[in-house]
Amino acid sequence: MRREKGKRERSSSVRPDAGFRRIKPEAIKDNPFQAMEGDWFLLTAGDLKNYNTMTCGWGAWGVLWSRPAVFVFVRPTRHTYAFINKNDTFTVCFFSKRYRQALQFCGTHSGRDCDKAAETGLSPARASNGSVFFKQARLVLECRKIYQQDLDPGLFLDPDIGKCYPQKDYHRMYVGQVTKVLYRKQES
Repeated sequence: MRREKGKRERSSSVRPDAGFRRIKPEAIKDNPFQAMEGDWFLLTAGDLKNYNTMTCGWGAWGVLWSRPAVFVFVRPTRHTYAFINKNDTFTVCFFSKRYRQALQFCGTHSGRDCDKAAETGLSPARASNGSVFFKQARLVLECRKIYQQDLDPGLFLDPDIGKCYPQKDYHRMYVGQVTKVLYRKQES
């Protein structure tokens, strides 16, 4: 998201993670299938001066190389692709159902053309890893990139997977080590 001079840069005496409680990754109680595909999430890369966020419905979390990890996928045609490639960190934010319309907007509009936070009322804040998260999230995973790889359609074992790529714009997979988890109990 491009920032105009003086826009959205507000100083505040309230800590950006106020209202959140830090928990260990293994304390996350969410059903990952529901959280990733059913509820969707925002993937955000960049810093407060220059970032982009996108809605995702595909991803995973678990353990890789004895580290808590998140697996996210970004098509090269998405505006977020340049941001996640340029930055070493990113966040994954999950929201209560009342933010579904905001996530819908973030998934159907490009940060090249609008300020998604301004349009949806979401409040960006600086994560401890330097990236951006949103104050309205109920669960925030701060991540450091540890691996990336372009999906190779020649390795798809199920030919039906190719139907997800009519434009041949295959995702790049990013593995992020989860470095911090923030949680807030919210009403749905």
